[in-house]
This record gives sequence, structure tokens and C-alpha cells, in this order.
Amino acid sequence: MAKTNIACAQIDCVLGDPKTNRTKIISSIRAAAERDAKLILFPECALTGYSFDSLEEATPFAEPMDGASAQAIAEACSETGVYAAVGFIETDGNKFHNAAMLVGPEGLVGGYRKVHMPFIGIDRFVTPGDRPFQVFELPFGKVGLNICYDISFPEAARVLKLLGAELIALITNWPPAAWRSPEFIVNTRALENHLFYAAVDRVGTECGWQFIGRSKVVDCNGDTLGEASAEAEELLVVSVELQEANNNHIINVAGAYELDRLEDRRPGFYNLISEPVEAHSAQASVAVGHND
Repeated sequence: MAKTNIACAQIDCVLGDPKTNRTKIISSIRAAAERDAKLILFPECALTGYSFDSLEEATPFAEPMDGASAQAIAEACSETGVYAAVGFIETDGNKFHNAAMLVGPEGLVGGYRKVHMPFIGIDRFVTPGDRPFQVFELPFGKVGLNICYDISFPEAARVLKLLGAELIALITNWPPAAWRSPEFIVNTRALENHLFYAAVDRVGTECGWQFIGRSKVVDCNGDTLGEASAEAEELLVVSVELQEANNNHIINVAGAYELDRLEDRRPGFYNLISEPVEAHSAQASVAVGHND
């Protein structure tokens, strides 16, 4: 199986200064290419910053998915042969989204809009993602995108796995209270879905929020292949064999200890997962009444 270098650009960003941030992003793309990376990931809202206090404050810095930044990044990708996933605030008509653009040598490949919205930063004001999860087939492998809080919902990663993802790329802005995500959840999502998981966080301080770094790449067994520091800007480059994620039948001891986290599922027992919270409460009430 062919190896591919994946890069996580753990950078600091300037709130409301896409031009400065774009310059740093393009510089990082070139640096990643020098280290033979084929995919480079940038943090959530890397182009714009995250900690806006209103939609009106953020609106001047929002762009369409195929806007000026995508075009500039595509030029750098074309020059270097690298693919890049970059977080930004997307404008689409009268709606705004916390989004990621996926750009390559051929231009804009696609994008993703954050589905799960915490009550913090720009997420308090933008519209939740309105498109199905999608896997992008790149020359070196199949990649799915998530953003920050999405990692807290195992359904998001599982859907991407079922769609054929070999790698989930999570772009994020983790504040201190989110330390459990790099500590535990990244590795868990990789293990339970038998795929590679790369999470790229930012560093620095923005409007009083300190971001905790710790970008990391994890293999499909849940083992950490590389992790960045908690405070410094860093270009983390890790070599992976993405196709290993397709070997879902795991033989620990032949004929005695074998696992397949796709084939061993029991979907008929999971219906409640996709029901609204109200349905959970109603079913719990029925169960209690029956037991009485």
C-alpha cells in the first residue's frame, strides 16, 4: 500500500484579517509541499478568526465557497500539487455557515458546513450545516470532513465511514475546556470506525480565548502517530497508509479473536439514535409505565 504524507498546520490566526491569514496559509502549503505532503489541513475559521461577538461583525470577512481565497489557495495548490482543507465563514445568499473548503491543484474540490453547533464564538450566529455528509475521493485516498464540535457526535464519523472514508479530517478551534477531545475522543473515533483521523487545532489567544493546540494524527487502530505541542505554531507531517482503513476484518488471533466493526453492527437496534430527544422521553415514559 502506498504511503501518503498528511500535514496539520497548527497556526495562530488574526481575527478579521483574511489577507494576513491567507498569506500564512499559502506559506504553509508551500512548506508542506517541501516535506512531500499531499494533504494539508488548517484550523477552523483559519481565514477569518472565530471569536466574533455578532454576525454583523463577522459578515465583512465572509466569502462564498469559490471566492477570492479559494482561488488564491488553488493557485498555491496548483503550483505545489497539494490539497488543502481550510476553515472559513461561508456566505451563501442571506445565510452564513462555519465551513471548510477543500481545494486542490484542479481548483475547488468541494466543501463542508459544520452540522453541530455549540454556543460559542461565531457558531452562536451562523446557520447549521444543511448538506449531507460527503466523502471526497482524492488521488491518494477517500477523505471526509468534520468541524470541531462534530467530533462529539459519533454518528458523524460513522456515516463518513459507511460512505467509504479512509481519513476523517477535523478542523477545529479547541478552547481549554475541550481538552478531552485531543486526549480521548480523536483516538476513539479512529478506533471505533477503523479509519485514520487527523485533527488540526489552532494556537494563540483571541478575544480572551486561549486555544490549546495538540493537533494530532491517529491510525485506524486508535494509536497516535504524531501530536503537536499545546502552544506553538507547528507543521505536523505524518506518513499514513490510508488504504489500511479498508481492511475492516481484524484478525488478532485467527479463528479465536476476530473483529469487524462494520459487519458486526446490529443496525436494527439503533433506530432510537436518529429520533428527536422528545421521542426518547416518550419511550422512556412508556417503559416506566409498563414496568409498573
